[in-house]
Amino acid sequence: MKIGYARVSTTGQDYNTQLSKLQGEGCEKIFSEKQSGKSADNRAELQRAIEFAREGDVLVITKLDRLARSMGDLWAIVRELEAKGVAFKVLDQAGMDTSSATGKLLFNILGSIAEFERDLINARTEEGRQAAKAKGIKFGRKAKLTDDQLAALRGDVDSGYLTKQEIADKYGIARNSVYRLAGAKDAA
Repeated sequence: MKIGYARVSTTGQDYNTQLSKLQGEGCEKIFSEKQSGKSADNRAELQRAIEFAREGDVLVITKLDRLARSMGDLWAIVRELEAKGVAFKVLDQAGMDTSSATGKLLFNILGSIAEFERDLINARTEEGRQAAKAKGIKFGRKAKLTDDQLAALRGDVDSGYLTKQEIADKYGIARNSVYRLAGAKDAA
């Protein structure tokens, strides 16, 4: 039996092209998911596909990077499939057959390229993040209070006229945020 596996990284992406190719290949059962390819551990449908496969079956994917982005994950998946007697086929990379020496070489080359591509993406992302920080762009959630409001909040805390909950309500924040923002040591 041919078993298909399709994956896209984000909810904005569409795997209909992959599904169409897998159906055209004659896959009787197709597992698909929208999940990052960074690690094979967090992909439930991939795990289900591997568990579903039986000796003599073929796991079919459209591109090697749909299966994994690191050589470690690729080899772990292929070893697990081989241990079960399950073949592995990549539609868009002709000759990808891990049962032959040439197929193993191709597997390693393409897998290394996928891992290299992932490393480049991470490096470019970090470069962009650093460039943005250098321009003064701040990351994370925007502060709820302005500097003036923060100073007023600290004044309210120091005055002692309002309870911490009343101060929290006044500024629309959680009570524990009052302690954190006011610099109080105890959050009782």
